[in-house]
Amino acid sequence: MTISKKLPKTVIALGFTSFLTDIGSEMIFPLLPVFIASLGGAPAFIGLIEGVADATSSVLKLVSGLWADRVKRKKPLVLLGYGIASFSRPLMGWAIVPWHVLGIRTIDRIGKGIRTSPRDVLISSSVEAKDAGRAFGFQRALDHAGAVLGPLVATLLLSLGWSLREVFLAAIVPGLLAILCVMTVQEPVLPEPVAQQHKAPVAGSLPLRLRLYLGILGVFALGNASDAFLLLRAGDLGVDVAWLPMLWTCFHVVKVGATYVFGGMSDRVSRVGMLIVGWLVYVVSYLLFACATEAWHAWAVFGVYGLFYGLTEPVERALIKELAPSGMQGRAYGYFNLVSGLCAIPAGLLTGYLWQELSPAFALQIGAAFAGIALVLLMFWARSGTRTPSP
Repeated sequence: MTISKKLPKTVIALGFTSFLTDIGSEMIFPLLPVFIASLGGAPAFIGLIEGVADATSSVLKLVSGLWADRVKRKKPLVLLGYGIASFSRPLMGWAIVPWHVLGIRTIDRIGKGIRTSPRDVLISSSVEAKDAGRAFGFQRALDHAGAVLGPLVATLLLSLGWSLREVFLAAIVPGLLAILCVMTVQEPVLPEPVAQQHKAPVAGSLPLRLRLYLGILGVFALGNASDAFLLLRAGDLGVDVAWLPMLWTCFHVVKVGATYVFGGMSDRVSRVGMLIVGWLVYVVSYLLFACATEAWHAWAVFGVYGLFYGLTEPVERALIKELAPSGMQGRAYGYFNLVSGLCAIPAGLLTGYLWQELSPAFALQIGAAFAGIALVLLMFWARSGTRTPSP
């Protein structure tokens, strides 16, 4: 793979760390809606779990991002975050009531919150702006590759007669391998900690254009509830529980190819334009999920929906690198993660409530409406002032 060989060792090591971590995570996640239901949890509780977990993670992503700007070494934060997640995630195998799942999922996301912003700073600092899309595309592609393998491992173990709880406990193995992998990361030479250059740890210290961009991302996030609801929708449409991990795997196969291809492409074309296309794909996908009536519809729409991640994940992070001043990368990535995460609670609760009290179709249509509003705002943002340039 010639492209990956040209990337710095730091990016490659962090990519494979994400790969191993997601194997363990995705051995569990596709099975959680069914597991929570077996414990007596309602659809609204699924929204609460994912909303609280993601919001907790995002607050810590800001804290760790601010801290990353003040310390010279980012690796200890990254290692701590991966360690917490790897050791807490398998505890799901001992959950007895729904609130146990909430607690374990939250601890898992605490680890993610600690590691994500410092990790993104390490990746961003290891490459020039012209290669940022490719670097983040590589990391996200390996992350999704782990999400392909994880459900396959879960399916294999279930087919061998393992219980859900035993599959959850087995997730400790890829977690330990991920910890070993992140220990091999070599930190790039970075400037002096930003604490000596910038004193005000507030959002107002970020450029106005970046703050407007984060605000638009927040509007989009209000309609972007957990993908657990889409798995629930697939079950409603007739996809058998035993096939949910395979559906999740196929979904991530699309995400692997899309993030890798579109991440590199974003270094050569308008990143804002790619983001607009990605959000349009999201709107269409949610409307198709709302209108679906057959099991095969779920398989088809999940394939389209996977393109959304490839068009947006690397691009959003590469745009942060372009918009954030030098020495404030950690803060910028922290606020980027905070905005999407804080909106996860109202997004999850709203979707869960509408899903349960009205209909799944209406809940999905509201998600598409929020994304449509954000899409219009993004187009105005792109036209106003100086258009964000491509490298």
